[in-house]
Order: sequence, then structure tokens, then C-alpha cells
Amino acid sequence: MSTEHFVHGATEAEEAASTLRSTHTIRERCGQLLARARNGESRWFVVEDGAMGTAASEVADVTRRRYPKGHIPLHSRWRHLEAGGVDRKAELERQLGPVPRAVLGEAMVDLTFISVLLDAGAGPAWKYVEPATGQTFTRSEGLGVASFHAFTAGLFSSDRNHPLQADAAGLRALSTDHLASAFQVRDNNPLVGIEGRAILLRRLGEAMQEQPEVFGREVPRPAGIYAQILSPAPDVPRTADVAAHDILSQILLSCSGIWPSSNAVGPVPLGDCWRHEAVRGEGLSDGWVPFHKLSQWLTYSLLEPFAWSGVKVRGIEALTALPEYRNGGLLLDTGVLRLRDDSAARETWKPGDELIVEWRALTVALMDELAVEVRKLLHLDAERLPLACVLEGGSWAAGRELAQRHRGGLPPFKIASDGTVF
Repeated sequence: MSTEHFVHGATEAEEAASTLRSTHTIRERCGQLLARARNGESRWFVVEDGAMGTAASEVADVTRRRYPKGHIPLHSRWRHLEAGGVDRKAELERQLGPVPRAVLGEAMVDLTFISVLLDAGAGPAWKYVEPATGQTFTRSEGLGVASFHAFTAGLFSSDRNHPLQADAAGLRALSTDHLASAFQVRDNNPLVGIEGRAILLRRLGEAMQEQPEVFGREVPRPAGIYAQILSPAPDVPRTADVAAHDILSQILLSCSGIWPSSNAVGPVPLGDCWRHEAVRGEGLSDGWVPFHKLSQWLTYSLLEPFAWSGVKVRGIEALTALPEYRNGGLLLDTGVLRLRDDSAARETWKPGDELIVEWRALTVALMDELAVEVRKLLHLDAERLPLACVLEGGSWAAGRELAQRHRGGLPPFKIASDGTVF
């Protein structure tokens, strides 16, 4: 192969990857599959539009109960970090002492990165007992609280004098045993995927070491992204304004190599993008459906740390609903989505299987429509109740409650996942 041909192919691959890193593309491709399902062309699902009112009522009822005063926060990992009514943000501020807001922002960005990457399904048997309060937490809340205490104990820092950070050297040296100990994992308290979680954090450490221009030259940290977004060059003063999609774009560009998924266009890793034969697109992006669930969950979770450190974040409506089993389960459990063959719920699937790709795509597209109906019931407009607040109010909690009611809390499908998709 000639050098010219190779460069041309690499350029095409980069262009396709760039297209697939856009939430506009996520919505457009997911919309293709929703239109197709409504035409009766899906081999897996039937869309029952008449059930949308039932789903909207479930979400609105849960929202009113959880936030009776109407002050609905953003969907964010920070809600789990507030578990048990404890203000752990204030605790982090207390431990940091009197520091500039930017330093606080950097610590919160480090913590958010670590906590989100550790937020895969914990399994039904694991729990975390918080030493300071004696409270017991499970699932996402337990993982959030455990990650907070591991962070403040300096588990992810290579510098004993600066424990309240995560840095490349600290993450690369992270042992699975030390992580397991911090999460109170024992034979009688098993945590699903503890090895995979440690590997993901070590990969983040390697990615940061390889990209000092993004993560920092002296001490590469996730917080480097915070500085990179606010000040792309040393001689450009920090602005106090950033678009949510710019945060996502930086995450997708700099962290694409950490995901275990082997999905790629040529030499360019894609992460949470999957093939579906019915999806059309330009060039090498044809046939791919992007989701970027964990990267968007991380972006949602970074919005408040940016805002708390004095940065105005705009354009949060550009982000999509998260295609995971709580939102997707809500649609199945309220009858908006119906399986053509109920036996599919008894099989074990992989994230790249067509049924799962289609279920996730339909979830993204239908959640935008569901948000409109929820706003009507709550008498709020999109400005006062953006999608991020519908998710928090909301759909995730309603999906969890319905799962408990129908399946003892289990997802609607059995999925053999690596922990970065669900």
C-alpha cells in the first residue's frame, strides 16, 4: 500500500470517527431505527405510541415525589455522592482547605472521572458500609460513596503530600487488590467486575501519560481536561463559558483508547459505537450507531464541578438520554416498547447484538419524546426542565422502581457486558 493511499484511508477513518462523536449523529441514527420500528420493520420490537402517556405519568409521579418543591437537579454522579443525605462536596472542600476555586474544580473533576469510571453494575450481593456514618449503601450509591472515600484516602494519587487528586502514575500503579480492599470486597461481599474496573483506571493512567498536552506535563491528571477546555493554549486567558458538547468532545478525543470495546474504523477506536445493518450514513460511518453512554454520563457529571468553580456551562440540551437499562427498562415495563418474541428476555446477549443495539437506539430516540410529555404533566418548559432534569427527576428512578416491581431490580435483558456500556 502506498503512503498516499494509507494517509487517505486514515483521513477517511478520522472523518468517520469525528462524525460518530457527535450527539447530532447519535440522535439522527437512533431516529432512523425508531422510524423503521414504527413502520413495523424491526425484527425485535414493536413501538406502542399509545403507552407513552403511561410512561410519562410514571416519570412525572416519581419526580413529584422525589422533588416536591420542584427544584430538580441535573442527572449526575454527584447525586450518588450525596447518598444518605451527606454533603460530601462540603467534606471535600473541608479537606482541601482554603484553596482557589480552580483548585477545588480540579479536585472535583478528578473525583468525578474516577467515580464515573467505577460506576458499572455492582451486582445484587455487594454493599459498602461507610465508616464515618455507619450507613450501608448498595449499587450505584454504594459505588459512589466508596469511590469518594477511596479518593480522599489518596488511593489514586502517587503523591502522599497531595492525596486529593488522581494522577497518571497513581492510576497506572493501582492494584486490583488495593481497589478491592477500598471497596470492602470479600468472599461474602463480592463486587461484579472488580478486575475490569481496575484495568479501566490503569488504562486511563496510561492514556493520560501518553497525552501530556491534554492532561498536564508535570503531573498528568483528569483535571487537565478542565484546564484544556477553559484555556486551549497557554497564552489564551481562561474564559468562564463552555459548551457541554465541547466537554464531551474532549473526553471522546482523549479517552477513546481506554474502552475495552474493539469497535474501530480502520486504526481509529470508536468506543461505544455499534453496527446495525439498517443504519445509513456518510462514508465509513455508514452502518454505525454511536451512543457514548459512559462518556455522556461523565459529561453530565462534570457539568456541576465546572459550574461550582465559576464556569458557565451552556448547551446541555445537546446531550442525549443515556441508553442504559433503567431508561430502556422503563420503556419496556410501561409498554412503549414491546418484544415481538418474549423468549428474547430469557437469553443472554452481548452489547453488539442487534437486539441490544436497537433497544438502546430506540431508548435514546423515545426519551426525547417522553421528555416532552413529562414537561406537559409537570407544567414546565424545556428551559426549566431540560432532558438532564427529566433523567434525574425522573426516568432513571422510575426505571429502577419498575424493575424492582417486575424483576426484583434486575435489568430486562441479560447482557454479558464489560462494565463500560451498562
